[in-house]
Formats: sequence, C-alpha cells, structure tokens
Amino acid sequence: MKRIAILACILLAGACCPKNHVSSPDGRISVRFSVDADGVPTYAVDVDGEPFLESSAMGLFSDDVNLDRGFKLKSSRVKSRRETWHQPWGENKEVVDSHKELALRLKNDAGVGLEVVFRVFDDGFGFRYAYEVPGADTLRIHGERTQFAFAADADTWSIPGDFNSYEHLYRKMRLSELRNANTPLTLKFSDSLYAAVHEAALVDFPEMVLRNDFGLTFQASLAPLLVDAKDIKALVSGSFQTPWRTVQIARSAVGLINSSLILNLNEPCALADVSWIKPMKYIGVWWSLHLGVESWGGEGHGATTENAMRYIDFAAANNIQGVLFEGWNDSWRGSDALPDFDFTRAAPDYDVEKVAAYARSKGVALITHNETGGNYLRFEEQLERTLDWDASLGIHAMKTGYAGGGLSGGAPRHSQTGVRHFQKVVEEAAERQIMVDGHEVIKATGLRRTWPNFMTRECVRGMEYNGWGPGNPPSHTVILPYTRLLGGPVDYTPGVFDIRYTCVEGKPQLRTWGRPSSECSEHTTLAKQMANWVVLYSPMQMACDLLENYEGHPAFQFFRDFDADCDASEALQGEVGEWISIVRRAGDRFFLGATTDETGRSFDQPLTFLRPGVRYTATVYGDAPDAHWESNPTAYEITTRSVTCEDTLSLCLAPGGGAAVSFLPE
Repeated sequence: MKRIAILACILLAGACCPKNHVSSPDGRISVRFSVDADGVPTYAVDVDGEPFLESSAMGLFSDDVNLDRGFKLKSSRVKSRRETWHQPWGENKEVVDSHKELALRLKNDAGVGLEVVFRVFDDGFGFRYAYEVPGADTLRIHGERTQFAFAADADTWSIPGDFNSYEHLYRKMRLSELRNANTPLTLKFSDSLYAAVHEAALVDFPEMVLRNDFGLTFQASLAPLLVDAKDIKALVSGSFQTPWRTVQIARSAVGLINSSLILNLNEPCALADVSWIKPMKYIGVWWSLHLGVESWGGEGHGATTENAMRYIDFAAANNIQGVLFEGWNDSWRGSDALPDFDFTRAAPDYDVEKVAAYARSKGVALITHNETGGNYLRFEEQLERTLDWDASLGIHAMKTGYAGGGLSGGAPRHSQTGVRHFQKVVEEAAERQIMVDGHEVIKATGLRRTWPNFMTRECVRGMEYNGWGPGNPPSHTVILPYTRLLGGPVDYTPGVFDIRYTCVEGKPQLRTWGRPSSECSEHTTLAKQMANWVVLYSPMQMACDLLENYEGHPAFQFFRDFDADCDASEALQGEVGEWISIVRRAGDRFFLGATTDETGRSFDQPLTFLRPGVRYTATVYGDAPDAHWESNPTAYEITTRSVTCEDTLSLCLAPGGGAAVSFLPE
C-alpha cells in the first residue's frame, strides 16, 4: 500500500505530496523543507553533498496569535529565474540574477496562513516569511524562532549585536565560542568553505542579530521596539512579510565579496528617474574636527564662509566633485544645543546662500550635514521643510548623523522605529532629488537597489577612531571587505596623508574629549591609505585629510585620477583579516587596491582583468622598501610601466601597508 501511495503522488505531480526541496542552478546547494511533529517549519541545507545546516526551526512568535507551530504544508511550487538587470551605480552596474525558488504554503489550527519562500543561487540562499492572520489589524511580534544550526565548527569574524552601534572592532572567534553577533557574520570552515549570514531588504521590521541557542545552533534575535518594553519587537498588520534571512556561500574568501545575492533579494528600483544620482569624490571640513584643530562651533569654527570657498576652489582644481562642511549649522555647538536644532539655520560666520552659489558656479556639489543627536522626532518635524530648503539652494547631497546612545523616545537605534525613520528620510529625499550619506543609521541590506539615492552609510568603526585614541589596528580594514561591506558601501572616510599628524603639532587642541592627537596614529602606511579608496567601496568616496597635506603631494595624483563612479568590480585575491586585492573599472580605466594586515607580503597579480588588445600605463603608488606602519609609515614610491592583459604585476606590501594602482589606456 505504501508503494501505491508513493506512485499516486508521483502521478499527481505533487498534488498530495508537495515538493519540499530545491537546489541552486548549478546543483551545489540543496535546501530541504519539512514540518516537525509539533507543526514547526524547519529547513536543512547541504553544500556539495555535505551537511551545512542541520534541521533548523523557522517562524515568528506572538502572544496575540499562534505564529510558530501547528502548521501543515498545503502546497508548494518551484520556479526558475535568470535575468540581467542594471543599476545607476554600484560595484557592478550590470547584475545577473539566476536562482531557483521554492514557495511553500502552510496553515495552522488558528487559521494563520504562512508562505515560506526560498531562493537558492549559486552563491547562497535566502528565505523569508509572509503571514496572513484573518481579522487582525495589529499584531505584536515578540520574537523570532529562526535558527541556523551549523553542521561543523568554523572560524568567525563578527561584532557584538547590541542593537545600538556598529562601531566595534571585529572579533575572530571559533563558532563554538561565539555567544552573539551582529550580521554579516562571516565564517570559514576547515574544508575551505566560506559563508556569511546576513539579511536583505530590511524594511519596517527590526534588525536581526544572532544569539547562541545551543552548541553550534544560533537563533535570530530582534531589536526591541522600546528600551523599556524589550518583549515587544515589532508592530505589524495582519498581512505582513519579513526581510530575507540570507546565507552567502563561496569556495574562496573573495567569492563572498563577488556575490550579488544581497542585491538580488531586494526589490527593483522604485524611482522612475535616476539621472540625477551621481557618484562623487569629495573633501571637506571633517577630519580637522576630529583632530581638534578646528571645531563644530564657537572658537576655531571650521565651517566658515572663507574656509568653504577654499575647499570649493581646491575641489574644482583637482577633479573632485563634492565638498562637505560639518558644523555649518548654528545649533551644532555641542550637546547643550541639541534641543535647539534648526536644520535650516546657518552659523553666523557661514553664509550658506553665498557658499551654495559659489559651489554651483564652480560645478562642485555641496553636501549638507544634518546632525540630529538622535532626536529623530525633531528631524522628522522639520524634514520636509529642510529638504525643500536644501533643494532650493541647489544642494542635492545630504549627510545625516544620529550621534548618541539611541533615538529620542526610548527607541533603540536599530529598532523598527529606527528602520522606519531612516527609510522615511531616504524616500523624502528622493522626492527632492537628494542623495543620502547616512551615519549612525541601520546597517546596509541591499536597499540601494530599490532606493539608489541611499548612496552610502557609516555603520562601522571608521576613520575618526584613529584621531581619538588607540585607533583601529592594521587588520581592521582588511576584515571589513569580507564582513561589513558584504551588506553594501561604507563611508569609512579614508585618505590621511599626514600619518603621524605632524601638521597639528603646536596648534591648540580645541576639543575637550578624547586623547591629544599627538598620541594617535593611523596604523597604516601612506600607500594603504590610497589603496583604501579602492578597497573600501563607496560611490561617495572621501579624501578626508586637511588640504595642506594634499597640496603639492605627488601621491595625490591617484585620487585626481580615481573615479568613484565605477562600472564593474572584482575581488581578486585575499583572506579574511589578512590581505585583499580588488580591481574596479570606470569606463576604460582600471583602479586596483591591495592592502595587508600587520604582516608584510609579496604577491603576483595577473592582469587578466584588463581589456584584450589595449596597452595601459600602470602607475603603482606603493610602499617603499623600508616602509612600516609603525616605524616608517609615510615612505612610499611611485613607479610606472606599460602593461597588457597578458602581464603580471608583482606587488610588495609593507607591514600594515598597501598599493594603489591606476591603469590608464595609452
């Protein structure tokens, strides 16, 4: 009788036995779905025929209605998709989406409908939930059951999941020793398999981090809606869907970087016109504030009309498209002034109309800065008026800030409240053709595909930490491409040429916090600072140092030649936290960046990425033979040679060093 039943299911093509598994287009990754004895949905994953994730529970929790158990599988469908789509900017403007999809419909005893959708690519998979709760207007989500039950131990790189800040140094730990992690969580298994757990299309839902459940099993944990109501994670309607839970998989560390999975799991562009969205290189009054030689307001004010004109002139003369002036706002004078924020009132010594007009006359974009101090409610009250005012001045780029411990009203920065606010800012900005660079915002999950005016964001322990104290170790920036940048571009603000900060010696220290800048250092060589313009991708890329450190400096020619509007990118070689080599193409020019940790290394880089039949002048901005991030960080040399795609370039990176290479057609 059992054989007859099986045969009947086959003949009915799944009518009584819905299909419950799907594989990647190349067949290497296989996902199996099931429902356990309690009606809890589960999934398991194999890679190359070996267990990768063992049976892992799925679903959400709510005290209002049963969302997590008692389900029965009603039907399923499998479909394939392959298409090529284009974006106005990005590491790669042309993206291939090739996947197989398994959609499963379930229902439980409470009448709750659940659709679980898996999409499996050659470079990983993602899944999300869509719930239908009859008769429900608002539901309280109290948690998420989703598990990742890894089949083997691994090395991991991650930051803590504290729901408030991403500005931490990365920890390398064994998976079995890890207790919590924000995402992306990057893993390296003993069989040279690499993976990264993250999320995609984070909209109207709290951030997900991972908590150790038991053994090698990790469970999704959601940011609370309020600090004093930690048991409530989100408020949703009776019909809602979650962000995608994602796992990127590769056989090399650089394979994770070359994955387009996160972008492919986001919705297509929501904007009809994207012609106004322009990647740019920029400079500005910023690093001097962190060094303490200029201030955001009061004595030593940096954002003055006179200083602004100087920066605009420098940008226009050096092929730099934008300028940023932090501290232009009269209310930004420190924490005492935060309640008085007016985002259209300039400081007395900053004539914003004059500066904006001068920038327009020079063909330079003005980037405004709106620091909220976490008071998102006040910013929302003034948001439309502020953006209208910016647009009236011809300002089409905005940097936002939310410095402080959280958001006003007791909401953690990474809560559903924060996610909604940051999305509101981006959408309102898009209506006025304004690009956004978000600091202290929610992590990148690929939404730049849908809202390409969200150009870049911080969400990292960035450059400013090098001006405050011990700073970031040399390994930090060779971990980021394999971790933080898997989610999207980073405004790390590289480009310090005065590594030892000798230019600030003898100048008054205007700040009252942090250590004196004379005790700080960049923990890199000069060549690595240049290479980071390529390695740490951002369509708005900053040269952050003081202008006097660039004027007349031969190495600054690399930034003049560099183009932030790249067409294609490829991570070529490297290992997590050790070293990396990346190339980006902009039109007919190529730019390569290679960096290393505390260990110096030499390697050969085949130039097969260059176009056949074209000869290029390769200009290498590299470490001098005696360069070292501790003892001799500014020693560099510039060499040139003629190359084609058949050549190989030998590069020698000093400890904490790097190399930046431009390939210009002859």
